[in-house]
Amino acid sequence: MSDTSFVRTEMLPQKAPPVTAVGAIGWARANLFSGWFNSVLTILGLLAVYFVLSGVLPWMFLSVWHASSLNECREIMEATWGETSGHACWAVIKERWVQLLFGFYPSELYWRPVLAFVLLIVAVAPVLFPGAPRKFFYVTAVYPFVMPWLMWGGTIWGPLLVAAGLAIGFFAQRFLLPIVGSLASLIIAVLASVIWWLFLVGPLAGALGSVLNIGLEPVISRNFGGFMLSILIGVVAIGCSLPIGIVLALGRQSDLLIVKAICVGFIEFIRGVPLITLLFVASTLLNIFLPPGTEFDIILRVLIMVTLFASAYMAEVVRGGLAALPKGQYEGADSLGLDYWQSQRLIIMPQALKISIPGIVSTFIGVFKDTTLVSIIGLLDPLGLATAIRADSDWNGIYWELFAFIAFLFFIFCFSMSRYSMYLERRLKTTH
Repeated sequence: MSDTSFVRTEMLPQKAPPVTAVGAIGWARANLFSGWFNSVLTILGLLAVYFVLSGVLPWMFLSVWHASSLNECREIMEATWGETSGHACWAVIKERWVQLLFGFYPSELYWRPVLAFVLLIVAVAPVLFPGAPRKFFYVTAVYPFVMPWLMWGGTIWGPLLVAAGLAIGFFAQRFLLPIVGSLASLIIAVLASVIWWLFLVGPLAGALGSVLNIGLEPVISRNFGGFMLSILIGVVAIGCSLPIGIVLALGRQSDLLIVKAICVGFIEFIRGVPLITLLFVASTLLNIFLPPGTEFDIILRVLIMVTLFASAYMAEVVRGGLAALPKGQYEGADSLGLDYWQSQRLIIMPQALKISIPGIVSTFIGVFKDTTLVSIIGLLDPLGLATAIRADSDWNGIYWELFAFIAFLFFIFCFSMSRYSMYLERRLKTTH
């Protein structure tokens, strides 16, 4: 028999992969139906989603938007669908959405909180996104002084003198640095700024205002409310808690016994006390320890307490990032001849903050959601306003629509922070 061999001289053309292995079908087989157990869970999950959506979607979209009271809503539902259950009355949102956003802030002055919010977006843009125009940094620098002036009004001399306090501290530290050293000059500079703010800003602002009264119409804090109040408390607490938390985390790891004891005591005390207790202290008990006749703005007290509360948790998050760094990073900083603050600023802290991004953003989200607790001490945040709206005889008995709208607003902000955290992790390559 003859043996005939065959050697292929050309490659066969590639064939398309099976339809069941690519595309939506392939993804479903790999992720949803990879085995009998996953298939059962997928089917049960789809049934649960169908059960929920079959009740929620008709309630959301087969609803009433035009009515002046809950009774009128129910009459329209009865005439349209023959029943009142299973349909939402969004007319309450259409009628009261402005109040839910701004509280009792004077309507003719709505432009001020709106402008403050727009300036907030411009101010944080160069901090959050490296591609933002560098000119926005000017807005970032002046925003902490412009925002309170826009929200509360009054003379412009107050914010200018507060900004002058920072300049006094800066120049005092630069002048004293070669004389007394870095630590002593920093302490003296901080004390100089605090003394300026506590004892000199008020009299000087009043004197300058009597000579040249330039300012905006004052708005009392009791008129603040709605989502505007939640954003105000959340932004201030988030913006101030991070630097304070970094200082507390460094103090907790300090070799100075007194500094370490103070930081540890503060962190453990704040973390061991519920936020609502601190808010009660801010609203009621704090006046007991102040001199008679002292007026301490209620929102300012809440801002201080929420900021301190967030700072204690932020300190632990940052401390976790510092503990995660290998010892070689500290040794490398020492080998370069850097002092403590230079090594923290250039080597240690950037890496620790990068590691701590998920925990930092989670703390921010928790702080923003905790702003709803201020309704317990009489401030009309969105939940407090929802209670006030339901107390109205026209809307007495309505619940889900108000809470759904408030939840939607909070979801937008919290989800945005969460997505930015994921974007930042991808940009800095913190996940592997």
